[in-house]
Amino acid sequence: MQTNSSEPQPLDARSSPSSHDSSLRKPVAASKLMLIFAIVFVGMNLRPALISVGPLIDSLRTGLGLSALALGTLLTLPILCFGAFAPLAPSLLRFQSAERLLLLNLLALVLGIGLRSTLGVFGLFAGTLVVGFSISVVMVLLPSIIKRHFPQQAGMMMGVYTTALALGAAIAAGVTVPLEQLPGSDWRWALAFWLVPAIVAIVVWWPQAGSGEHPQGRAHAAAPRLRGNWLAWQVTLFMGAQGAIAYCIFGWLPLILIDRGLTPVKAGFVLASLMTVQLSTSLGGPWLATRGRDQRLATLAMMLLVLVGLMGMLYGNISAVYVWSTIFGLGFGGMFSIAMALLVLRSPNPQIAASLSGMAQGVGYSLAAMAPLVVGFLHDHTGNWNAVAVFFCLLIGGAIWSGLLASRAMHIETD
Repeated sequence: MQTNSSEPQPLDARSSPSSHDSSLRKPVAASKLMLIFAIVFVGMNLRPALISVGPLIDSLRTGLGLSALALGTLLTLPILCFGAFAPLAPSLLRFQSAERLLLLNLLALVLGIGLRSTLGVFGLFAGTLVVGFSISVVMVLLPSIIKRHFPQQAGMMMGVYTTALALGAAIAAGVTVPLEQLPGSDWRWALAFWLVPAIVAIVVWWPQAGSGEHPQGRAHAAAPRLRGNWLAWQVTLFMGAQGAIAYCIFGWLPLILIDRGLTPVKAGFVLASLMTVQLSTSLGGPWLATRGRDQRLATLAMMLLVLVGLMGMLYGNISAVYVWSTIFGLGFGGMFSIAMALLVLRSPNPQIAASLSGMAQGVGYSLAAMAPLVVGFLHDHTGNWNAVAVFFCLLIGGAIWSGLLASRAMHIETD
């Protein structure tokens, strides 16, 4: 029987394809917004557990009777965790989705923060080890998640993520000591406070834990091996060089400025202002880098800002130190965010993004951990900062060389 075209049609038949597509796009857009919000909140929790220890060093020394060697080990332990555990993270994707693994490591982060605040010296070191492990795995997983869910906006989303990292670090640097100084508080409560945002991050990420790609069918598939890939090594060397600059600045800049005549309080303010300024280019750096055919111009611009700002803080007019720190902070934020963006921009798929992230952050941070020790050795044996300035220039030169190579519009290819 032939249907009369004048008869009323079912709603689905009368609906235009465009209206049907728009109805589908609304929940998809909402889920993307929730994922962005979750990524931002997780990113903000990956620095406070680490940054909060530095401002409390004197309290930890007196409260627990720790030696300078023990304190140095405590500060270096998370960096060593990045080097040791980050390369192992991609292999875990053979057994669980990235989203579920991230949730498990957020739970481990809460456990580590709790240990540090409750079990004395043992808890402090054991908790720091757990914190370092969990953060190193999460930092490898997030680029893979971003690459899969935002393939066309991966660079910009890495900028959002690195901005969240920088914001969390700035908040932790600013509020940890005031938290310790509250009535009835001490270093334990100041460290334990960061349980609160970490638990909130778990709640926010929980809905995402079931949305990832299930590893069924690839449980025996090995993660892509990149050790023989030259482009992967270029990204890794750039990650290591910029990380070395960062750890040297975080550890040694206040003492450099004090030797130049600033008070300890003012030197601390300079470092805090630098960390605040970097927020602007943490977000803007990847956006600028993805405007052209490749990232070479943006990488060179950020590294030159780092060079000018750092040499200005070392040798420029000390009355203009905030000008120099602002210049450095602008370059520093962009340098880090571009290095993180390259993890997804050079990767053709999420699997390679995870492997590259593990290699670049694992090997890169292992190399970076040695740089502050070199600065201390040079200063102890020369009595001034001139040899250190030469070392800084070598690091910046290495970052420019590897960064320009890694910033070419290419994808990593594997067999």
